[in-house]
Amino acid sequence: MEIEKFTEQIKEGYSFKTDYITLGGAMVNNEAVANLFVNIPLKTLNRHGLIAGATGTGKTKTIQVLSEQLSNKGIPVLMMDIKGDFSGIAEAGEKTPFIEDRHTKMNLPFEPKAFPVELLTISKQNGVRLRATISEFGPVLLSRILDLNDTQSGVMSLIFKYCDDHQLPLLDLKDLKKVIQFITNEGKGDIEKEYGRVSTASTGAILRKLIELEQQDADLFFGETSFDIKDLMRIDENGNGYVNILRLNDIQDKPKLFSTFMLCLLAEVYNTMPEQGDSGQPELVIFIDEAHLIFKEASKALLDQIETIVKLIRSKGIGLYFITQNPTDVPDGVLAQLGLKIQHALRAFTDKDRKAIKLASENFPSTEFYKTNEIITQLGTGEALVTVLNEKGIPTPLAVCMIQAPMSRMDILTPAEIDGLIHKSTLKDKYNNVIDRESAYELLNKKLSEIQAEEPVAEKKSKTTATPKKKDDGFFTKQVVKVLTSATFIRGAFGVLTKMLKK
Repeated sequence: MEIEKFTEQIKEGYSFKTDYITLGGAMVNNEAVANLFVNIPLKTLNRHGLIAGATGTGKTKTIQVLSEQLSNKGIPVLMMDIKGDFSGIAEAGEKTPFIEDRHTKMNLPFEPKAFPVELLTISKQNGVRLRATISEFGPVLLSRILDLNDTQSGVMSLIFKYCDDHQLPLLDLKDLKKVIQFITNEGKGDIEKEYGRVSTASTGAILRKLIELEQQDADLFFGETSFDIKDLMRIDENGNGYVNILRLNDIQDKPKLFSTFMLCLLAEVYNTMPEQGDSGQPELVIFIDEAHLIFKEASKALLDQIETIVKLIRSKGIGLYFITQNPTDVPDGVLAQLGLKIQHALRAFTDKDRKAIKLASENFPSTEFYKTNEIITQLGTGEALVTVLNEKGIPTPLAVCMIQAPMSRMDILTPAEIDGLIHKSTLKDKYNNVIDRESAYELLNKKLSEIQAEEPVAEKKSKTTATPKKKDDGFFTKQVVKVLTSATFIRGAFGVLTKMLKK
């Protein structure tokens, strides 16, 4: 009777009139129920989501399954691959006895398949290089990334204004550093005349924070050619959406660079994409693995900016999915915006772990079929608690889901396969050729060279036009002696002395 009631509730909760993708099969009493599928409507995939769970519980394979299903529906994906274990999606998987048994239990067909993949990079790894210019960031966004105070932010705005007024393009970090050095030294007078006095303490603080960002290889990210967001939204000749994998497995110790890139990406997507409201399916789905790296060292201003973009970007047809070990890694303001929740197993080793499990359990809809706080620690690998938003935006009943196996390879590509994939890329030539055109750095260096070349000429001219000294001939000395020995001077001096002695 319980199975029948459970089956009826899940069928009703996960049946949709519009198109959907299938995550896997529903489970009760630790067993999958045949033909009882956990589906996600395409219409609400832009409502964002969270995929959480302890290490080794199957989060990466869940993302792989979601990416495959989206690609099959012609929806492009951007995956932030922090651990470097996602590249296998470019090659077809194998039908093993374990996979066949898993899919038989769910009565879900399985066919190995490869998917169109583009490998991207913002660091020293190989791939199609993503870049953005300093000008594209603008003074407000850059100030928030650098965590500048109000005074320093005002100076940053002044720097951008000065560069706009004097046709000094700001493309990379060396451009911005050169302008700061110029207005602090040689150009200080010009700046004060046009815009008012600039504190050297403020410019020094900004310069130090730029150097900190540069030490995390931000100089590889800032520059040209700027990446066109539309190149993330390509469909291949078979109608499958491209799975864009951003290779970030050397970025763990560079959280500032990761936060900078993510904020730039989200802002650029928001500014570029047209308003479309709730359409039939998203234009792009972004998976952010190890999401705590974005929030780890972010200032309050930066967190506020991210939270604002998460709220607004939904209407542009973009879905954001945060992947992390514990839901508490994501700020409450962001968590509140997430519609889909996939919770893999959590482990309870400490009091802190038990509190986190209690909090995670309370975020799911109540159900008579599971004791959420208990089952969350008992889930097997590739199993997860799931709730999504239906077509009306209402949370579906809570279900324990046996995630279907990825159709693509579950192992990573070899270095040779990665090189071959990059070599075949149609975007490689567009973005990997370094362009360093004349900008603020070169223009200011040219200006300083001209000033230095003019200085010797000016000095020589001043020497040749200077008035020659007249010969003294003792005239000045004679006049001084005449004054000092005059009766008037002597009387005045003695008068002063007499008054002082009387006192």
